[in-house]
Amino acid sequence: MAQRTVLVVLFDGVQSLDVTGPVEVFTGAEKAVPGTYRIVTASLDGAAVRTSSGLALVPDGPLTDTHRPHTLLVPGGQGTRRPDPRLVEWVRARGSRAERLVSVCTGAILLARAGLLDGRRATTHWAYCATLARDHPAVEVDADPIYVRDGHVSTSAGVTSGIDLALALVEEDLGREVALTVARHLVVFLRRPGNQAQFSAQLAAQTARREPLRDVQQWITEHPAADLSVETLAARARLSPRHFARAFRAETGTTPGRYVDRVRLEHARRLLEDTADGVEEISRASGYGTPEAMRRAFLRALGTGPAEYRRRFRPAPVH
Repeated sequence: MAQRTVLVVLFDGVQSLDVTGPVEVFTGAEKAVPGTYRIVTASLDGAAVRTSSGLALVPDGPLTDTHRPHTLLVPGGQGTRRPDPRLVEWVRARGSRAERLVSVCTGAILLARAGLLDGRRATTHWAYCATLARDHPAVEVDADPIYVRDGHVSTSAGVTSGIDLALALVEEDLGREVALTVARHLVVFLRRPGNQAQFSAQLAAQTARREPLRDVQQWITEHPAADLSVETLAARARLSPRHFARAFRAETGTTPGRYVDRVRLEHARRLLEDTADGVEEISRASGYGTPEAMRRAFLRALGTGPAEYRRRFRPAPVH
């Protein structure tokens, strides 16, 4: 098996976890299967860089035209806001030749500045998705998933999602058992599926200011199979249905129905990923009532049915 070189680009203002997270994954895989990865870090002039948190990182050397990486990894951080034009030009020239081009967090903005995301679907940290879409209209920005893979280009959301993406790449290169070994060592999930939302239902919606509405939000999360009609929820909040619906949307940024839909979908996904329960049992436990209702919800939100979702994302049994 040929050794794959992973070249990590460093620059002042880089986010340290965007670098160290993926590096730990690839290094762990190299330790598990020696000779599979060679990790190289480089900055424009080969000088040490200062991360956004103040840490100093010393690269292996300078970015040069002689680099021939299999995987070129561009992290994010404050340094992507006003990058050195030389860095953008280097990424443009070398990124188009890499077999695999990867960004973490706002590293996607650097790739977009280099023209490497035009015509592609991509993501970045949720706080910068609108900026990426506005400044680079040729990029199809998807703000929801934790990582997106479009051909040989992969982009991931904020910070720790770079670990999920790196684990997915290791699994692709070396198989599931190696990726699982690395994940166990790092004490993380084998991988969160790429189309998992950057936010859980609770984080995606704002937390209501008023205690009765906050209590209702929590109750929905803990009882997805209950009657979660507006009338029932309004009664729990001791409000009229009309007043409740208006107040809930004003304070959370979403309607009660959409919030319930997201909680139920999230609950069903977790059961499909983490248990061996049947689809019928999961549909009842998640509040859908019937497998067909759950199937329609999955197709609307994810473009795939529950059975296919489980096949793709449920971890294999560990022996």
